[in-house]
Amino acid sequence: MTVSKTRDMLVDVARQLFARMGVDNTTMNDIAQASRKGRRTLYTYFKNKNEIYLAVVESELNLLYKMLLDIAAKDMAPDEKLITFIYMRLDAIKAIVFRNGTLKATFFRDIWRVEKVRKNFDLREIEIIKSILDDGVTNGIFQMPDTEITATVLHHAFKGLEVPYIRGIMGMSPLDRAKRKENVMNLIFNGIKIK
Repeated sequence: MTVSKTRDMLVDVARQLFARMGVDNTTMNDIAQASRKGRRTLYTYFKNKNEIYLAVVESELNLLYKMLLDIAAKDMAPDEKLITFIYMRLDAIKAIVFRNGTLKATFFRDIWRVEKVRKNFDLREIEIIKSILDDGVTNGIFQMPDTEITATVLHHAFKGLEVPYIRGIMGMSPLDRAKRKENVMNLIFNGIKIK
């Protein structure tokens, strides 16, 4: 197995164990045994469990990033692309958290550890949002003084919606979703206007 494939396999085995047993209850020895690799091989790639946990989170964020790039590459109007981006992103984050079982508890409990890994992802996501906004400005669909600042604000707004969305606080019936989508579109495209 190549270095990259071995590392990827160790990360996937660790993700499955973390999801099933929890990060705190999984040992480096558990990961070595489940991967059918020796502890020595595991420690060649990762110094400790925290390092492998961060690699798991990073691999999940890389999958999400590829999904976001796919949306940005779609042949659709920038306003439609932005709304598709928002909902696909929220649904993907929710799916990642639930797919990882007890990792969701760590996601809520130890957000600072997750944020450390998310820094690079966040910067790349802002660039994708900015490219959608730039396209909209170029095509006369959006009007804004600075697409970079707007992309940064939108990114942080999306992040702020993650936990309520994951926990189902925002309403999940099809009627609620349609109404919510209409309100989100109105807020993004029309803002809050002073009378």
